Amino acid sequence: MKKELLAPAGDIEAGYAALYYGADAVYLGLQQFSARATAANFDEAGLGEFTAYAHSLGRKVYAAVNTLVQEDELPDLLHTLDICVRTRVDAVIIQDLGVARVVRARYPELEMHASTQMAVHNREGALALQKLGFSRVVVARELSLAEIERIAAIPGLETEAFIHGALCYSYSGLCMFSSMTSGKSANRGKCLYPCRSEFRDEQGREKHFFSMKDMALEEDALKMPVLSLKIEGRKKNALYVAAVTDYYRRLLDCGRGEAVRAQNIKQIFSRPWCRFHFNGRNKDVVDRDFVGHRGLPVGTLEKASARSIVFRTGHLIEKHDGIQIDVPGCEKPFGFSVLNMKIGGKSVFEAKPGELVELGIPPHDCNLARGLKVYLASASSVKGAYPYTKPKPREFCPRQEIDVLVVVEAGRITASSSGVEAEVTGRFEAAKDAAQVNAAIEKAFAKTGDTCWTLNKLDIRNDAGLFVPASLLNELRRQLYARIKPEFEPRTLPETPSRQVCGPAQWIIKTDNVRTLRDIDLQEAAEVVVLISPRSNPKDWAFVPKNKIRLALPAVCRNVEAFKPKIDELLVQGFKKWEIGNYWGLSALPGDGIDLSFDYQIYTFNTQAAALAQEAGAGRICLSPEDTPENWRKVIGKSPLPAVLPVYEDVALFTSAVCIRDNACKDCDRRRMETRLRRGREEYVAVSEECRTVLLDKRAWCAAGQAETSAADFYRVSFVYKQYEAAEAADIWRQVRQFRTVAGTAQGNLERKI
Repeated sequence: MKKELLAPAGDIEAGYAALYYGADAVYLGLQQFSARATAANFDEAGLGEFTAYAHSLGRKVYAAVNTLVQEDELPDLLHTLDICVRTRVDAVIIQDLGVARVVRARYPELEMHASTQMAVHNREGALALQKLGFSRVVVARELSLAEIERIAAIPGLETEAFIHGALCYSYSGLCMFSSMTSGKSANRGKCLYPCRSEFRDEQGREKHFFSMKDMALEEDALKMPVLSLKIEGRKKNALYVAAVTDYYRRLLDCGRGEAVRAQNIKQIFSRPWCRFHFNGRNKDVVDRDFVGHRGLPVGTLEKASARSIVFRTGHLIEKHDGIQIDVPGCEKPFGFSVLNMKIGGKSVFEAKPGELVELGIPPHDCNLARGLKVYLASASSVKGAYPYTKPKPREFCPRQEIDVLVVVEAGRITASSSGVEAEVTGRFEAAKDAAQVNAAIEKAFAKTGDTCWTLNKLDIRNDAGLFVPASLLNELRRQLYARIKPEFEPRTLPETPSRQVCGPAQWIIKTDNVRTLRDIDLQEAAEVVVLISPRSNPKDWAFVPKNKIRLALPAVCRNVEAFKPKIDELLVQGFKKWEIGNYWGLSALPGDGIDLSFDYQIYTFNTQAAALAQEAGAGRICLSPEDTPENWRKVIGKSPLPAVLPVYEDVALFTSAVCIRDNACKDCDRRRMETRLRRGREEYVAVSEECRTVLLDKRAWCAAGQAETSAADFYRVSFVYKQYEAAEAADIWRQVRQFRTVAGTAQGNLERKI
């Protein structure tokens, strides 16, 4: 199987660089609904030009329409998808179920790729999305080779996996950290990356506990069984895209990586590299001490003074190159440009590998000491090492086939196509060779130039065999091609089913520890949702009426085979009401005889998403705490399914496969551990259990004060992740059911847009 090398393009220059250095396909974003909203992205003209050029080379273009779409944005979504059709992109990358439903119903010519934002982390999740119409899934970055192999073995489903670039601490699509703290949603393309901030723990250590290294699989990429190998980087410049694409193109073609080209990448932009969990669980994936670009390691300090440093360089260094040094106690490396360089006391322009070099440094207050690492952060030689060619402006554009009729008469010539006609007049006499006249007409109308047309069929009627000058034929062609308008039928949103109102709103409790509910009168709850694990014992919730129990599967499950016996056991015991927070639940549960509810991690920010949830078998949806009250009300008012509105929740700011613990994995009991963290005035709790970390705000989120006017079908109070005393939980339940905001809670996006 020939593998596709898929490169990023945050702008058209990066796209051209990717194609020049061997990308088989390029992925990019448009002006709306791109998960990299702060990249330059593409307008219709630029996308059309770039896609036409890529297609002329036999390459593909995928458009990322991979953010969550609010109800009022659905008309804009149609406009974006219209652009994708007009510019003939090869596929769209999707996170939102509503986008998937619109594409499936109204844009069947567009292939659907499931974004990594859909958190596909097991075979069952991939199978569920294939059933919903996706031709390709982008697997979660957290997966090991063995896990990727299981997904890639699904017949008829393309798979795509990241091989290089930045990593998030959280599973993509399961992060609300930026959104809940600032209103800048990662799920809507505007993440502020608070995870890379410095936090203080209970021991007083100030560390970047969640700042990830970069992924660089290098030759391990050759082991990938997937169809498409993906490079991250839509916020990187053309030079970076060129260097990384070139490196992996040569690796794929030659079977091995080249050290010099890997070094080039590190001099352009690089955090420390890691394999993430590709070869199994790996804790050495976080750069706790420093954040941001480091560069290529070139030596360690042997001497340092107020004005200079001395070290033996392991790489060529030239004047005007950029140097960085890791300095303990400084959040970012100490960096400067090389302006004064000496070897043996003599000023030089360059220092070769192995030479002892003295560099002049600017004034500073850093504690530079012997043994500190020195990095080459930018090199003039590398900046000019990746030239690329590109087409002339307007040389390429999307083409639409047209049929043209040319009629030659004694006093005029007409050309018509698609209901449009052009005419030139004159006195035309018999030609010496009528065949040559027809050839001249064919030649003239084949010249489509920078128009968006390509000639499909030309019908010539010159019954009298008249001669026509080439200048008039060209003028006739220009007139006709300028008057034809592209044929494109505007699309509309597919209809969504209507439903009857359920009656008075009811209340739901969700918990991962049923003992928390001991002091609550469960007659007040229509339902108790219990988050289960493979170790769950039904005896623990025996005091809850069975008809009130709904069992919830976790959003992340890396071993469905281990979970399946518990699911089967509970099904046999007659538990028919279930809730899922990820697509894998659609495959793990039987399709018939189940009362299925979607939790908010399967996002329903619009009624199209709710309609597809219904088509997938859900009988109920849950709205997201990340969303706004204004959008909640719009979805509730038109949703084809009953809607649950959370009103009290310890929101998982992120869910991660990276453990925050300091100990080695072999020494870990994997039991629950809480780590208290501070960032400025903000306080957080990182809960680590069973090789998974969930970050929580110290304050629970509460929307009780805004919920009463939402007209939701159900309101939900959750006691998940944190440990509540029974009396405390009962008091919260009482307050929230009176639509009172619990004191000391967070408001999230309740009073702002996202």
